[in-house]
Amino acid sequence: MMSGKVVSATDAISVLRDGDTVCVSGFVGAGTPDELLIALEDRFLATGHPRDLTLVFAAAPGDGKERGLNRLAHEGLVRRAIGGHWSLVQKLATMAVENRIEAYNLPLGIVSQLYREIAGGKPGMLSKVGLRTFIDPRLQGGRINARSTEDLVSLQVIDGEEWLFYRCFPIDAALLRATTADLRGNATLEREALKLDVTSAAMAAHNSDGVVIVQAERIAVSGSLKPNRVAIPGPLVDCVVVARPENHAQTYATPYNHAFSGELRVPMDGLPPIPLDARKVIARRAAFELPVGGVVNLGIGMPEGVAAVAAEEGMLDHVTLTAEPGVIGGMPQGGLDFGAALNPDAILQQSLQFDFYDGGGLDMACLGMAEVDGRGNVNVSKLGPRFVGAGGFINISQNAARLVLAGTFTAGDLETVVEGGALRIVREGSVRKFVTEVEQVTYSGDLAVETGQAVIYVTERCVFTVSAEGLRLTEIAPGVDLERDILANMEFEPAIDTVVPMDPLLFGTVPMGLKARLLDAPIEHRITLDESGKLLVNLRGYAVRAQGDIDAIADRVESLCGSLGRKVDMIAWYDGFGVAGELDAAYSDMVARLEKTHYRSSIRFTRSPFIRARFGAELAKRDLTMQMRRDAILSPGL
Repeated sequence: MMSGKVVSATDAISVLRDGDTVCVSGFVGAGTPDELLIALEDRFLATGHPRDLTLVFAAAPGDGKERGLNRLAHEGLVRRAIGGHWSLVQKLATMAVENRIEAYNLPLGIVSQLYREIAGGKPGMLSKVGLRTFIDPRLQGGRINARSTEDLVSLQVIDGEEWLFYRCFPIDAALLRATTADLRGNATLEREALKLDVTSAAMAAHNSDGVVIVQAERIAVSGSLKPNRVAIPGPLVDCVVVARPENHAQTYATPYNHAFSGELRVPMDGLPPIPLDARKVIARRAAFELPVGGVVNLGIGMPEGVAAVAAEEGMLDHVTLTAEPGVIGGMPQGGLDFGAALNPDAILQQSLQFDFYDGGGLDMACLGMAEVDGRGNVNVSKLGPRFVGAGGFINISQNAARLVLAGTFTAGDLETVVEGGALRIVREGSVRKFVTEVEQVTYSGDLAVETGQAVIYVTERCVFTVSAEGLRLTEIAPGVDLERDILANMEFEPAIDTVVPMDPLLFGTVPMGLKARLLDAPIEHRITLDESGKLLVNLRGYAVRAQGDIDAIADRVESLCGSLGRKVDMIAWYDGFGVAGELDAAYSDMVARLEKTHYRSSIRFTRSPFIRARFGAELAKRDLTMQMRRDAILSPGL
């Protein structure tokens, strides 16, 4: 017999009152408390109560059909919903679009972080996330429909800078999920794929004088749980419900995988490659942008293929892939496993992951695109009658150092074939994605231009960048006709200057050799003179292990610059670069010699503070001040 805080799901849900604000954990199926949601639905259908609830959720706890918050899409049960991602809670999203409930879409990371602010008794939080998008109150203020009139977001100017202020609100109940709970309510997450926001959500509800209900897989004796594993302390928990196994799968696609929770690691070399089609071409082109030694986020949908390409190309050990609910390292998964990862290095709380993202921690992000206009604005959140929501897209896209937006050129029955090293369009898609004006601004091209963010738009047939003149065409796939296949299927004409072919490796039947291309490229490919006479030095992933490596760099620069009769402007990229400790002095001596002999000016880019400090100090000893910066667009071809 159980006692303590363990109760039935029916008894737990009975404490919810009409008009309560209820936050629900979950990212797709990971961490979604289906046992509690079933009990809540059953009680409402039987009694008509509780009714007029406000639901709060960060990600979309659902499967796009019946599970998760889709269970609560009943007239009268929900009065208002405030969510980050709505794609997989389509029954609620439909009610929102049809103006049957009040509905707001805030960035997923903002909802996640608001739990922490609510717990701390703060009035709200300031963030730049959402500026110039539909979250901005000068546009829609995150409102989904006409029924939603309250201002949850306001614009503030502090020291001449624009910020968005997101209001806090009390949480009356938190429905959360854990693996193990003891009789006192202490709860651990050892078999969960994600930690999400269960700790801060529990604190937010508790400190709002609300109730905290935890769904658990199993019950332990009080005092038997390891303290450093407890994610939800017992004093925050009002009651615990033991779930039936069918309502507590690790994800909606996987009952349990020990490689998701980090109990064991599985071999990755046997994973099958994805088939050669338009999706793989796009994923391969995006993979060209992977920063050696850098941190990357991959979005849902088309970008999921980048992880598979990175695995096939042997790049997973040379780049850190992440997912927004808190996964760092390993191989992020797709479909109804999205959010989890095979063999992660760490699983953080979701709000901490977004702190990292919002502060500029990402070296690159690859996200989807549903609509793009001539200014480079992107819409992924609202497509006609279908409301998807922003999810983490706004947090990630605005703050990543380098952004790759990936998707097919058209949609709706598009059929393509990759053969003979080229792309053939068998049937054009019926829906244009490059439109005169996007339906909703989820990403601002103008803001990207103002901030100098490096961004490219990758499709199966061409690649664009964004500039002050708007979208600019830069690459075309072999087999594709500019007029027939590109311009005729756009509602605006992009800027066109120098256009080069997309790399033929993207369309081959064998792996591209991406690891060798990025890490083992010969020095003559790494150091070149461009058309304007600038010396471009790509040392991404380059390792100086012997004196011969130093000599190779010096010899290449001498061969290019020695006979010019003038000094040159030099630009270098250092991410993933390394020098054996005993060669530090020799390498710095070589750099100092080249600086004094051949360079009129020099700029070196790296995201690594350690490299900037280390080599800056070494050159300072040689009476040189080395200009090293954090971010830059890597020139095409490097």
